[in-house]
Amino acid sequence: MYKIFIRPFLFLFDPEKVHYFTFSWIKFLNQIPGVSSVIRKMFEVNHPKLKRTVFGLEFKNPVGLAAGFDKDAKLFNELSNFGFGFIEIGTLTPKPQEGNPKKRLFRLKEDEAIINRMGFNNGGVFEAVERLKNNKGVLIGGNIGKNKVTPNEDADSDYEICFNALYDYVDYFVVNVSSPNTPNLRALQEKEPLTKLLQHLQNINTTKPKQKPILLKIAPDLTDSQLLDIIDIVKETKIAGVIATNTTLSREGLTSDNKKETGGMSGKPLEKRSTEVIRFLSLKSNQAFPIIGVGGIHDAEDALEKLAAGASLVQLYTGFIYEGPALVKNINKAILESL
Repeated sequence: MYKIFIRPFLFLFDPEKVHYFTFSWIKFLNQIPGVSSVIRKMFEVNHPKLKRTVFGLEFKNPVGLAAGFDKDAKLFNELSNFGFGFIEIGTLTPKPQEGNPKKRLFRLKEDEAIINRMGFNNGGVFEAVERLKNNKGVLIGGNIGKNKVTPNEDADSDYEICFNALYDYVDYFVVNVSSPNTPNLRALQEKEPLTKLLQHLQNINTTKPKQKPILLKIAPDLTDSQLLDIIDIVKETKIAGVIATNTTLSREGLTSDNKKETGGMSGKPLEKRSTEVIRFLSLKSNQAFPIIGVGGIHDAEDALEKLAAGASLVQLYTGFIYEGPALVKNINKAILESL
């Protein structure tokens, strides 16, 4: 039904406007008595064998929603009704920022992909915290970044502000230094500044009543040498794991007319590279840390491949837009059948 009727209609309009329109409708529908229960019955797959304990947290199933979809933590309760085991909000920055000029979101229909150059548009971490206070039991990841105007040498301070603000309201943290849409942000992926940043956050973490898992989200465009550096950094700083991968700057194999738009590309063309990165990290580290696999998951087989490559959990974003909410259910059912 989604791909036959709903998606063709939504794809007639500007992607960013459709995103906010869809949010409004999901919010509205879930306010109608009984609708939330109906949605859960349609899409949830509940089974003890789907549960996963990863970096000390128990997930009801291994399929999550990736960061970027619910940046400002406005819809995490409602989105969880579609059967997700966890929701990652953000990327959040200390101060609100508009992001890059519009138009900044592009569908590549022929490639089942999206290019975005949003630029960490969000209302700021403190607004999100107020909404997270209304969490109804959803396992939440907090994806954090730095403001565009903050120079890289002061980035630690921005991440620290977000970490402290979110600490009481999220279950795990994700350090995002891999978005291609904030100038010079990816320079923080280099070994020295990245080690410094992660160690700084870990030092703060140890002062808290209970340490929370910190993960690093990496780009798919890293070389093998850089990926080996990531393994060393994870071991040295003792962070909980890695999310592989963010969007790519590559345009290899794309056929859509707007493939030359600048920004990060997500979707089906990223599936192979993302899985390669997961497999490389898993093998070269001897499975020393958990990996959340994200990138190009458009069907159950894509998810199973990432799990087989070494991912402990998977996340959806572009596949959720192209395939609809049934994708979550299909993946969880396939995982059960594979056990």
